[in-house]
Amino acid sequence: MVQREDFFERVWELVAEIPYGRVATYGQLADMLGYPRHARLAGAAMHHAPQGLPCHRVVASNGRCAPHWPEQQMLLLQEGVSFLPGGKADLAHYRWEGL
Repeated sequence: MVQREDFFERVWELVAEIPYGRVATYGQLADMLGYPRHARLAGAAMHHAPQGLPCHRVVASNGRCAPHWPEQQMLLLQEGVSFLPGGKADLAHYRWEGL
């Protein structure tokens, strides 16, 4: 069973490691922590993330940005991440492979 607070802390530690100009998906973060079916919990961790964490580098499994955060795409564009038609981050080129 997942301890929510511990999971959140571990997600935040991973997100802090995502390099400038790279993205990861919620599911990818959960997989990296050994919880492959917990993408939504990783999303909840991002919702409660501490100030200063590069949360903009986490996108949906299809590359879409958070629907109610229009600045996310702008922040990623500033880091050199390009987007495919339809507004999806180009995961084939910018997905972070992890630690």
